Amino acid sequence: MSRYHFIERHCTQVPVRTLCRVLQVAPSSYYAWRKRRQQPAPAWERAIVRAFQRHARRYGTRRLRAEVHAEGHRVGRGRIRRVLAAHGLRAQQPRSFVPRTTDSGHGRRVAPNRLRGQPRPTAPNRVWVGDITCLPKQGGGWLYLASWQDACSRKVVGWDVRETMPEDLVSEALRRALVVRQPPAGLIVHSDQGSQYTATRFRDLLAAHGATQSMSRRGNCYDNAQAESFWSRLKTELLNGGSFPGLEEARLELSHYIAYYNAERRHSALAYHSPNHFENQLQLMSEKCSA
Repeated sequence: MSRYHFIERHCTQVPVRTLCRVLQVAPSSYYAWRKRRQQPAPAWERAIVRAFQRHARRYGTRRLRAEVHAEGHRVGRGRIRRVLAAHGLRAQQPRSFVPRTTDSGHGRRVAPNRLRGQPRPTAPNRVWVGDITCLPKQGGGWLYLASWQDACSRKVVGWDVRETMPEDLVSEALRRALVVRQPPAGLIVHSDQGSQYTATRFRDLLAAHGATQSMSRRGNCYDNAQAESFWSRLKTELLNGGSFPGLEEARLELSHYIAYYNAERRHSALAYHSPNHFENQLQLMSEKCSA
């Protein structure tokens, strides 16, 4: 809530000048703000507020600028910041991710890190990155979410959530992605060294589809930073410190969020396009080049 909003809310109990003095606001500034409030807001300001509300507090000034620019309103981040402050709006902020401890003491053979020192892929279905995270459940306990993302477009291509963390958790998520995407042979599938990724069934699944396995160095979360960053964003924007009532509710909410993330959410690494839009643009460019 901005100081002006606070004064407006409490001016019937405390004199305006007293509130202004305590909050270090000039009374003339407050009255000018209140006068502006009585006038219809310009179209660009309404667009900013609509975009902020439509994306459920998930957008900061950079993504809001991209959103309203797409609607034809050429406003800068400074003006957007002032509008948010005037309306008492504050975007969610993801916490810095804390790497979870992976069970890599299983003694099984691990794959080398085939992504280290390599540039980001320039086309989809060249590299997929995966990880598992814990999601809090109401009343205690955890749910376990596994996902696979395309390293080029950041799109979530497959996922699964369960109440336990069996070896099949990551395999099922990968199977779903393979069925939908049908990548060509040579796909690199990258993960940490967790036991789920070294299981025989998982490696058999990779071999059956001509995929090559890659793994982060032991204890180095930054080798899989894309997956870790996605977890940080998902937990902030979907849970915001809360928890899921149960597995079915989590599956439904995750389904909605991931669909939103792929189709609508603007990604800074994609020039503020959504993953789906980014892939569509790559496809159009590829078709033009081959024509």
